[in-house]
Amino acid sequence: MQALQSSHAMQPGWIDRPHQVAAIGDLALESGEVLRNCQISYVVHRADGALNPVPGDKVVLALCAIGSTHHRLDFMIGNGLALDPSRYTVIVVDAIGNGLSSSPSNSVQQPRRLFPQFTIRDMVASQVLLLDQLGVGALHAVVGASMGGMQALQWAVSHAARVQRVVAMTPMARTRPWSVVVNEAARRSLAATIDAAEPWSAWVPLMQLISSRTPASVDAQFRTGAEALEWIVGRCAERHAEAPQPLDWIYQSWAYDAHDVGTTDGFNGDTDAALRSITARCLIAAPPLDLYNPTDAARSLASTILGAQWLEIPSERGHQSATASDPESAALLNRQARAWLAN
Repeated sequence: MQALQSSHAMQPGWIDRPHQVAAIGDLALESGEVLRNCQISYVVHRADGALNPVPGDKVVLALCAIGSTHHRLDFMIGNGLALDPSRYTVIVVDAIGNGLSSSPSNSVQQPRRLFPQFTIRDMVASQVLLLDQLGVGALHAVVGASMGGMQALQWAVSHAARVQRVVAMTPMARTRPWSVVVNEAARRSLAATIDAAEPWSAWVPLMQLISSRTPASVDAQFRTGAEALEWIVGRCAERHAEAPQPLDWIYQSWAYDAHDVGTTDGFNGDTDAALRSITARCLIAAPPLDLYNPTDAARSLASTILGAQWLEIPSERGHQSATASDPESAALLNRQARAWLAN
């Protein structure tokens, strides 16, 4: 294991912990291709500050959303919060393709378009190998939002014996055609500008306003259209300064599009059968309206998983309701998830 300082500039609310990189070897992918010399980035939050878990720890695995890093759930990590390091050892893993774990932008052997396409199950497979290296067997819980929630549900299907609890926020069990269309629009915006100095200019309004919020939340935030346009200009400047690689996002979006827990081995494409096989205790949360991952997808999967608890997040923030952007919703999620994990 190699401990590194984050290569991303710290942002307000982020927790400053060194991320570590584990070499898990060649990773055989569902496609039949091989991801050479796969590297998985992760962070460990422990009350004593140790960099890795020790035998006997109650381990919570936290997973990041599309295009995000191990900071995605920092709003839920800390004393008194849902993922309390005094109660649990929290391991946050960077998904393949996010620019920290093996990605088109950082692979030496398979750079850029030579990088093989991967799936969400391939992400989970890489996480299994990481936890095996760390000596972690059973997981007290797997937690994630958006694509992180999708990975969490896949964990519960593929590795039922290892997962005791799941907290999945704004997830889908099978990616809806609507979400695929949103991703395709974003991919096309990036493909048209991928080699330009400012490749994220069209992606920002589409993915960080139109699909990730709701009309009510945008109208509440901005008094005029001019104010909204000014925000877009500023956010684009910030995004370009952060300098994430568009091709990384594109690859993760392909994995997002293809996801269906029903195509896990043994379920013959039956999504509901895969969900009914879950034995972990599941808390599923989503807002009344989500313009990226439709709320009815989350509500439907919650009704299919035996004993799952449904939590509607009373927020107008849409897909961003499971973030720090809405303090009241963040507080609610922390209370509910903390109780769920402790029960």
